[in-house]
Amino acid sequence: MLKVGLTGGIGAGKSEVSRLLVSYGAVLIDSDLIAREVVEPGTPGLAAVVEEFGPDVLTAEGTLDRPALGALVFADDGRRAALNAIVHPLVGARAAEREWAAPEDAVVVHDVPLLTENGLAPFYDLVVVVDASAETQLDRLVRLRGMTETDARARMAAQATREERRAVADLIVDNDGPREALEARVREVWDELVRRAADAG
Repeated sequence: MLKVGLTGGIGAGKSEVSRLLVSYGAVLIDSDLIAREVVEPGTPGLAAVVEEFGPDVLTAEGTLDRPALGALVFADDGRRAALNAIVHPLVGARAAEREWAAPEDAVVVHDVPLLTENGLAPFYDLVVVVDASAETQLDRLVRLRGMTETDARARMAAQATREERRAVADLIVDNDGPREALEARVREVWDELVRRAADAG
């Protein structure tokens, strides 16, 4: 098994890269998806978040109000750290369960948005970073996700810098160009991952 950490800044195109890798045969463990699962209604995770941040982070239906929680934590490092202290151990435990269930010869790709920020690079056999310029990220967040420019810049500023992400990368997928170029590069990366998995086996 080859354990790969996949990361990239918000708007860099990491989700598209993970979709392509899955289409080639990767086993994907998506931290964002798991992070949603561990705070679903009725979970200990949601109870802990409400205990820490109060009932205002719940919708009328009793689900987590992500925009309300986001407004609390994105502008406040201390509050963000408190949220991470609740969610990250739960995500880590569930990700480990899924990894153990994968076939022995699998290329297991962990999609981890905050891999760089949380110092997680050493926990993977190699790290793939999806990289795009700040201008490209901003354009995608405003044009495709409907964020205001102020919100988009705040989200980007809360993450690691491009230089910090590139410093932990074993392989880099540049995603400033057209989709065809992205597909070609991801295919190259996949072939390299398969080769390394075979060497590890």
